[in-house]
Amino acid sequence: MATVTKFQDFSEQLVRGVHDWDAHTFKVVLTNTAPVATNTILTDITQIANGNGYTTGGATTTITVAEAAGTTTVQGTSVTWTCATAPMGPFRYYALYNDTATAPADALIAFWDHGSAVTLQIGDSFEARFNNTTPGTIFTLV
Repeated sequence: MATVTKFQDFSEQLVRGVHDWDAHTFKVVLTNTAPVATNTILTDITQIANGNGYTTGGATTTITVAEAAGTTTVQGTSVTWTCATAPMGPFRYYALYNDTATAPADALIAFWDHGSAVTLQIGDSFEARFNNTTPGTIFTLV
């Protein structure tokens, strides 16, 4: 099961209204270079090479927000990549960012550590899930 780490700037982004969870586009990217909690924008992340089933900039996740009894839960659908023409990777981490945010642009939210590097062979797939479920909880506010 992948472990999650939020980027430190994310808490300030929430307070400043950087994210519109109903209207913005949120994406997941793959990297084999460990992100650090002090990263703030997508260009701080070294993505794996474009091609073979991966597109630079990542893939879109659908976000849902629900509130019950004063607790708000933000969830995202899983994202799946399928290796196309040659091995894809290696990658160990996947990171969530806001592709629509402008201040800061492409604001980072959190990253997940898969625990070991993965290299996909032709026809293999990898599913990035939040909290090991789909849809999966990205975070909860109490």
